[in-house]
Amino acid sequence: MSALVHLTSAGVSVVIDTTTARLLHWGAALEPADLDALAASSTGSVTFSSFDDPRAFPLLAVEADGWSGAPALAWHRGGLHSAPLLRSVGWDSTATSLRAEFADAAAGVTVVLDLALDAGGVLTAQVAVTSTADRAEPLDLLAARILLPVPAYATEVLDHTGRWTGERHPQRGALRHGAHLRQVRRGRGGHDAPYLTAVGTDGFGFRRGELWTAHVAWSGDLEVGVERLPEGAGVHGAVLGGGELLLPGEIRLGAGEAYVSPQVFLAYGDCGLDSVSARLHSAVRAFAAHPTALRPLVLNTWEAVYFDHDPAKIVELAEAAASVGVERFVLDDGWFRGRPDDRSGLGDWFIDDAKWPDGLRPLADHVHGLGMQFGLWFEPEMVNPVSDLAERHPDWVLQASPESPTWRHQKVLDLSNPDAAAYVFERIDALVSEIGVDFIKWDHNRDLHAAVSPRTGRASVHAQTAAFYALLDALRERHPSVEIESCASGGARVDLGVLQRTQRVWASDSNDPIERQRIQRWTGTLVPPELVGSHVGPPIAETTHRAASLPFRMTTALFGHAGIEWDITRCTSEEREMLSRWTALYRELRPLLHSGFTVRSDEVDEETLLHGVVAGDGSRGVFAWVRLGASVDGFTPRTRIPGLVAGERYSLRVREDLGSVSRHQVSDPAWVDTGIEASGSFLESVGVPLPLLAPGAALLLEAVRV
Repeated sequence: MSALVHLTSAGVSVVIDTTTARLLHWGAALEPADLDALAASSTGSVTFSSFDDPRAFPLLAVEADGWSGAPALAWHRGGLHSAPLLRSVGWDSTATSLRAEFADAAAGVTVVLDLALDAGGVLTAQVAVTSTADRAEPLDLLAARILLPVPAYATEVLDHTGRWTGERHPQRGALRHGAHLRQVRRGRGGHDAPYLTAVGTDGFGFRRGELWTAHVAWSGDLEVGVERLPEGAGVHGAVLGGGELLLPGEIRLGAGEAYVSPQVFLAYGDCGLDSVSARLHSAVRAFAAHPTALRPLVLNTWEAVYFDHDPAKIVELAEAAASVGVERFVLDDGWFRGRPDDRSGLGDWFIDDAKWPDGLRPLADHVHGLGMQFGLWFEPEMVNPVSDLAERHPDWVLQASPESPTWRHQKVLDLSNPDAAAYVFERIDALVSEIGVDFIKWDHNRDLHAAVSPRTGRASVHAQTAAFYALLDALRERHPSVEIESCASGGARVDLGVLQRTQRVWASDSNDPIERQRIQRWTGTLVPPELVGSHVGPPIAETTHRAASLPFRMTTALFGHAGIEWDITRCTSEEREMLSRWTALYRELRPLLHSGFTVRSDEVDEETLLHGVVAGDGSRGVFAWVRLGASVDGFTPRTRIPGLVAGERYSLRVREDLGSVSRHQVSDPAWVDTGIEASGSFLESVGVPLPLLAPGAALLLEAVRV
């Protein structure tokens, strides 16, 4: 094969030199005629106080290669062979993929690196490590990271943090010398997950700048970051990547045993975060588990009834849901034995005969008869110490000692124990069949701390995560039509590992539309809207105690997989009529909202947002103009409407299907009354003045090609 391998797709090029085992370029598409120039210019100078040969950055950079940052691979055998010495032993490539094989003969290890560039230009990378030595000492694997170089002009880094009810808060700053390293040690992504890590040109935004991003598709411990050293990384400025964070002794490989890392999703964008999101959304929509049916409008019972399961009340709620156009009714926590509150019962997955003397099948049948799907809440990975399961099987609890602290009055069930996993599978499988369950809300309400399996005595976050995935896979194989939502005390497990097995994520336990606008804005950088649960809550939010108008709550929930989390049996006739209009609007717009490109304008000021979805063919776009709070400026300047096709003309109008939107002005800009016609390039580059809304208001705009 040629020494240069050029993977190219959708305006992205990845170039590897197989002679030197170096990645020469990952970024904008290159002309084939320039590949020789790329190779010829990929060797830098020899500098003072350094190696006598120019520094290089190999595909799997380790200390023996002269790389002083975090290594791609780290291992030892009984304290020996701790400096990997990799030699290339084989290459295999196609137009969009590369497999590279390496060996460390002294350590008795082979390594396979797989790179694949998909149709949308997203690069996935994965590494497999196999112990080949027939020795008494196992190979203790300490790290298996994907590390790719990025150019020196990428000078800013952005990732995310957060807390319960405040997930995916962006944080950014200058890329300095050293490591911007995020390590997740929660056994799940956590509310403060780094989520999507981006490094880009100074001041990059949603619609501007060149950037490179990384996401580790794993639902356990992980690490991701950017590292910049004074000597650079060959001719590159810094290194971006990550992998699973391995705990001491967690991965010990005997002869012939292998470890396969999570996939790392790497996306390049040439015009801001929206260009990256377009690529990533395309990749997610290509997952085998991605839903193909229209996303049914949901009502979840949690904030309507909590643990108070009165069958008559819940039937009344289901009937009210059907009357306003709900298509999926989900019974949340509280339906199983010993569950008056969150202090007991987890693990005892048997229907509570005291609450539901006839079982749940009559409710499911009634829900189906109303034309809705039926969903049920589980928290399969957890167990309350006060439960029959914990009393019978204390050895099934994942903990360093029996004195390990509880969290939300619960502990973790050791799914790496085959007996525990088999019990959970049998209970869910039986209930899904017995009741007629169409949808599972799968919750996970605590971090994993000191997650030691009593069966092995070893750290078991990796084994627990793998067992969780296996359980999801087994249930989907047994019940292929059943959809599953990943919920983790809100949005603490939103990643592309779980989304290869589920059909929905719960973005946050906060239904406050002010908080949700921000949370959904940044959740959407990685996950397309049809997978992001977004519900209309009560007039006063349960988590923040902030009041919000019904039109604002409905407009916010529209831009996702929409639903309701509210006791609508108490609604006025006017509120029910408004909800009916909203469900009709959702059904009208969801083919667009759930297939198009997500676009976001860079803000006019910190208290305004403009976001929307544009059809893939550019024929139509729907946007939300949102005011979160009062601004210093008492007017709105021309605001750019992003994402429309430059050479097409559009009719732009305001839609107030959901009721009058509150303004903080005397009158609207003149064009609002009749609409306006303009080119896509005019709307994107010049824009139009928009109404000055009152704080806590959102206005829908629609652009249709003429």
